[in-house]
Amino acid sequence: MTILDIHDIPAQRRADVLGQVPTGLLIGSWRPAEHGETFPVHDPATGAELLQIADGTTADALAALDAAADAGPAWAATSPRERSEVLRRAYEALTARTDDLALLITLEMGKPLDESRTEVSYAADFVRWYAEEAVRLDGRHTASPDGGSRIITSPQPVGPCLLITPWNFPLAMGTRKIAPALAAGCTVVLKPAALTPLTSLLMAQILLDAGVPEGVLNVITTTNPGTVSAPLMADARLRKVSFTGSTAVGQRLVEQSASQLVRTSMELGGNAPLIIFDDADLERAVKGAVIAKLRNGGQSCVAANRILVQEGIADEFVARFQQAMAAVEVGPGTQPGVAVGPLIDDRAVKKCSELVTDAVVRGAKLVAGGDPLPMPGHFYPPTVLDHVPAGARILDEEIFGPVAPIVRFGPEAEAVALANATPFGLAAYVFTENLDRALRVSDALETGMVGINQGIVSNVAAPFGGVKHSGLGREGGHEGIEEYLETKYLAVNKS
Repeated sequence: MTILDIHDIPAQRRADVLGQVPTGLLIGSWRPAEHGETFPVHDPATGAELLQIADGTTADALAALDAAADAGPAWAATSPRERSEVLRRAYEALTARTDDLALLITLEMGKPLDESRTEVSYAADFVRWYAEEAVRLDGRHTASPDGGSRIITSPQPVGPCLLITPWNFPLAMGTRKIAPALAAGCTVVLKPAALTPLTSLLMAQILLDAGVPEGVLNVITTTNPGTVSAPLMADARLRKVSFTGSTAVGQRLVEQSASQLVRTSMELGGNAPLIIFDDADLERAVKGAVIAKLRNGGQSCVAANRILVQEGIADEFVARFQQAMAAVEVGPGTQPGVAVGPLIDDRAVKKCSELVTDAVVRGAKLVAGGDPLPMPGHFYPPTVLDHVPAGARILDEEIFGPVAPIVRFGPEAEAVALANATPFGLAAYVFTENLDRALRVSDALETGMVGINQGIVSNVAAPFGGVKHSGLGREGGHEGIEEYLETKYLAVNKS
């Protein structure tokens, strides 16, 4: 592993990008918080303060819902083509601002600039995809079985939506929710994570500039999310909540949704197994495992949380994987050549350390990494643990860091049993050259998504989501817009 020192971008460039970020709340138009309170946003690579932004209250949240509810009928009445054109302009504007948005993501979240640019492209593609889907919302027309009437169905927007996004993909998680909601004709209140709200604020301004009408998109930033979400969930005007984050918080939101029967989409925690069989292409498996583990520094709900390797190939895989992980460059995301940036905060570093210590105490072998790095910011090295025993916390908890625990298995059935031994079911990965095995194991895995011989499953055209404690509903693909639509049925007498 190579550790790169701080090599910051020019101060004026930082100032220029930060100066583009609105620092207020978007409630129809930009305004300060109710009492003028603010909170700081910090750079996880240095701990330095980036900006102070508005700290919203319950009153601010309800005002945002007022704006969304007031704007709802007019936005729902716009033609699909008009909504499509607004989103198309937003896609082009986001793409044109790639460098600014990528730098902002790196400054507040820490990921390397190359990954941030990839996120901007991915995020913009959701806007383009749903610009295209907006004009393809169709129903059906058929005769009733008895021939006495016609059955006509048509999609209608569900209504005002609360969209709650996480800190790890601050742009893509926003557009993955906002774009289908707007395409469907819904208005929204967006609540971004307090750790990385700056990208969401700049994104919102870009969407306004692209023609999103006043009140259709509202943004509330806050350090007290419960005082924002709970009153909105209890308000009869709110008809939809979409949340990406921890399972514990998702469960509370589902409970709150019951009083008003609010529709929910929940993209929650993961514990993804990555299974490597003896017949796998070893070079491809190592490359895929590194990507699945280290993308976003391991701070992803679909990161490989457990690497299961068949005994016949295990020694060679561990040797090559350890070498690949040890070669990764770690440092600030603004530094050229860095592949792994900082973790989001000290709590994340502490959790990685605790999980590694617990595994080693229980008998795991530390192959690479294992100690926080002695440098400013929140850095933890790519770490590999082999022979991780059952009962180790790291096999049961979402790591959210660059730590790879390896478990060895014998027959295929054992791999499936180990993979499914978790309450979570978001993503899994399978590496094998046997197509029958790939399909058989994929069918047996209790997850919403499976990557076969690749370490990435995310695609704007595909439905993203999980089963069991990993959530409800899907984002992306045609399925994503259906989350924001109701079906109206008309019974038309033929006589």
